[in-house]
Amino acid sequence: MKYKSLSELRPLRLDTVAAIGGLLLALALLPLRLLSSQIYLETVPIVLGTACALYILSLYQGDTAPAIPTLPSSAAMALPSVVFVGLSGLVMLAVVQGARTHLFFGLASVVGTLVLGQIVFVSDRDLNPGLLVLQIVLFAFVFRLAALYTTPGYIGIDIWTHRELVDAILTEQSLSAISDNKHYGSPFYHLLVAASSLLYDVPIRAALYLSVGLVMPLSVLLVYATTNLLVSARWAVLATAFYAFGSHVARWGMHLIPTSLGLVFFLGMLYALIRVMRIEYTIRDFWVLLLLSIAVILTHQVSTFIMLVLLLAAFLAQVVFVIGPFGLTRLDTNVFRTKKPVNLVGLVVFNFGLTIFVWSLTPYRQDSFLATVLSYFTQTLEESAGFLNTAGESSADPGEVEAVQTLLDQLVPYVDNLGFLFLLGVTFVGCLYVVHRRRAEQSVFTLLLAAAFMLVFVLGLPMFGVRTFIPTRWFAFLYAPMAVLGAIGIRTLRGSLSPGIVASVLLLVVLVYPGAMFLAAESSADNPVFGDHHERLAYDETELAAAESVAAMTGSPDGEEIRPDQQLYTDHPYQTLFSRTGAYPSTTTATVPPDGVANHSYTVYRSAQSNDATYVTDADGNARIARLSQSQLCRPGQATVYTNGDVTLCTPSPRTT
Repeated sequence: MKYKSLSELRPLRLDTVAAIGGLLLALALLPLRLLSSQIYLETVPIVLGTACALYILSLYQGDTAPAIPTLPSSAAMALPSVVFVGLSGLVMLAVVQGARTHLFFGLASVVGTLVLGQIVFVSDRDLNPGLLVLQIVLFAFVFRLAALYTTPGYIGIDIWTHRELVDAILTEQSLSAISDNKHYGSPFYHLLVAASSLLYDVPIRAALYLSVGLVMPLSVLLVYATTNLLVSARWAVLATAFYAFGSHVARWGMHLIPTSLGLVFFLGMLYALIRVMRIEYTIRDFWVLLLLSIAVILTHQVSTFIMLVLLLAAFLAQVVFVIGPFGLTRLDTNVFRTKKPVNLVGLVVFNFGLTIFVWSLTPYRQDSFLATVLSYFTQTLEESAGFLNTAGESSADPGEVEAVQTLLDQLVPYVDNLGFLFLLGVTFVGCLYVVHRRRAEQSVFTLLLAAAFMLVFVLGLPMFGVRTFIPTRWFAFLYAPMAVLGAIGIRTLRGSLSPGIVASVLLLVVLVYPGAMFLAAESSADNPVFGDHHERLAYDETELAAAESVAAMTGSPDGEEIRPDQQLYTDHPYQTLFSRTGAYPSTTTATVPPDGVANHSYTVYRSAQSNDATYVTDADGNARIARLSQSQLCRPGQATVYTNGDVTLCTPSPRTT
């Protein structure tokens, strides 16, 4: 049956009201783009309005829309082989070219499109969920391990600090080696890597890749298991692909730090939480849930806070179904089984209590971790919080910025966020679907509330200048509930919209989503696709050798032994390699005025400063991307005490001292 007007949809029905309200909210938010050029203020209202409009249109067209065209059986049988050939091509490209180049990312986008195309366009008769999951997992392995294989050292900044902590534990054979570090209270990651190094008798780098590096691609299976508790296998596979292709998920599969392991445990906890809400659970299921939550607390502080947000969402979902507007008798057993809400009060209280206890004992900045974080948060609220006080925005006049920007400069931020925006759009549709009274239940409301709360921390608080909670770390965790709800959203549109509209929507997702995620800066940190706009967070052999040589020449002095005038200056992120490895602890970002030269005594120049995007600061301390010549950082009046052809260390000339 098709509706002739929206009045026949009973507008007071919750999902209908939410869709209309979302559409009005999107229209109300549109003027904010005139007040700020922040990327999410410009795009999220459009995404929200489009999602609500599509959902309203699906209601108007009804649940009996004709089936969309599907791939012929011959194509469905051939595509898996094509994907496997493409994966082999990715391996060959990484080995032959020695890096993940533009060609690698282009082929990866094609392979990802072929995988998504199979999921949404193959008929029920030809659908093979197991084979599709295998393709996704293999892709996750190839995409991430290719980056690790072609990078001489590590990818990322924080990993060098964690490498030093693991080395300290191995050297002293005791956790007391890091007793003055905040990770002393959450040491599971460092103990795992150290134990792997001893067990496999391999260096720390190999131990890291053989432990956390192998677990990360496999963790996408937890998303499949979680989604399959709610919907059929096709949509569970789609959620898995959405998650595995996510840019921030790929990031933590290459930048292997405690956030990575915390993400794995978080996914396990999400599965265990949804499982106890969907099945007739036993005490064993609750024990698994409890152990996973403890594992998160002992692994990573930010992951712990995100886990607490998830538990709070689950608890509020319980409250909604116990004393809220939803009655169990209203549930449609054809969609979700009628089941009494699970009591999570004990679990929530235990985890909040254990977290406060551990954080109170964790050392951080001359105080406990809990006290320091609360102090930072209070300071932020007092000094920098304010509406549209977005951190990191340029203080230059918008007209001047746009005048000097090329078309590519303007497009790159949108390309970086396009995949997230696509996932956000289908997530909105999924949220509207599950708030229908006949479809609502504790498990899907947990996902909805968790996604909503996380979006507040990721998008909402930064709009007010509050970045204390490190919002960039939240995206990979946020992608999990978004992937599940997004798959439900695609399922909704596929079953309700007319064939022409739904085919257009699905084609757009299939063709754009993988490539947008793979081209984003987070997916290509080892060799950015847009090298003029994003810094390379990996180093080649000569850059690593230079850091080791500086350490050998100077004896790796402690920071207290270095006079202020002996501080070493170079670009960001290269300066972090010296400081975090202890090669030369007193190293910071160079100050180079536009079209000027640095006025530092001790400087390090590398060719990447002339060829790639690297950061320096101006006279006001503002970071900027600059292309430097060697003479701008190593002046003719300085002495060259080390060079390997790619990296040069300059010091005051003996004639001037």
